[in-house]
Amino acid sequence: MSRIDVRKTYKLYIGGQFPRSESGRSYVVNDAKGRLLANAAQASRKDARDAVVAARAAFGGWSGRTAYNRAQVVYRIAEVLEGRREQFEAELRASEGISPAKARTYVDAAVDRLVWYAGWADKITQVVGNANPVAGPYFNLSTPEPSGVIAVVAPRGALLGLISVVAPAIITGNTVVVIASEQNPLTAITLGEVMATSDLPGGVVNVLTGSVAEIAPWLASHMDVNGLDLTGVTDTELATQLEVAAADNLKRVRRPAPDTDWLLEPSLDRMTRFMETKTVWHPIGV
Repeated sequence: MSRIDVRKTYKLYIGGQFPRSESGRSYVVNDAKGRLLANAAQASRKDARDAVVAARAAFGGWSGRTAYNRAQVVYRIAEVLEGRREQFEAELRASEGISPAKARTYVDAAVDRLVWYAGWADKITQVVGNANPVAGPYFNLSTPEPSGVIAVVAPRGALLGLISVVAPAIITGNTVVVIASEQNPLTAITLGEVMATSDLPGGVVNVLTGSVAEIAPWLASHMDVNGLDLTGVTDTELATQLEVAAADNLKRVRRPAPDTDWLLEPSLDRMTRFMETKTVWHPIGV
């Protein structure tokens, strides 16, 4: 008996839910050979605003959790991703035209990257925070804290690149609005499904698909966004425009790095870039 395939609908991931774009638009995603692979939701300005609202609402609860608990949640994301590796490998092969062995390599690296960042959650404060030597009867302590809501333009590395820019932001207590790779967005939405079933509170990570040139300017100029990661921006003129827009409320900005080799060992810089240092003075004695 023949049957009709149940095709997957690729939606947005905002506030822990999977809405269609409020504009009702979608766009064609082709495979590596230029053939129709799927239709993805094309996010609008309103979708971007909704994602920022969701990220801000989630920030207090997420940043207020213990670092150890955030590590547990991110480790759980790695566990669920590991359990769905065949789906991710299939999507990577179809969208990027890579071999099965290379797809396995990228999925392995994505899982390992999540575990690596989870391990740093309760250690980064001790490494970059410190007790400062000062003259006088005072304790002087510097402690890193999350910046707030971070808007991220993900690189084209559909899975590993996405995780490499999102994980360091959330492990330190930030919440994220990420614009997925415009050419290869499918694994980003599937990753959203993983996050939705991984104890990650809704709104901590929000995934938009569509045109970077259309969505990114609204996020760069949004006054409730505290940081801007332009890693995946390939248009130098657009990158400059986004940096100028980000200056209005003194957002921290990470400049574009679209040609990064994501298989290389990560560094602490991606965690510390979107952290603020609070210094407290406290008198010694009575």
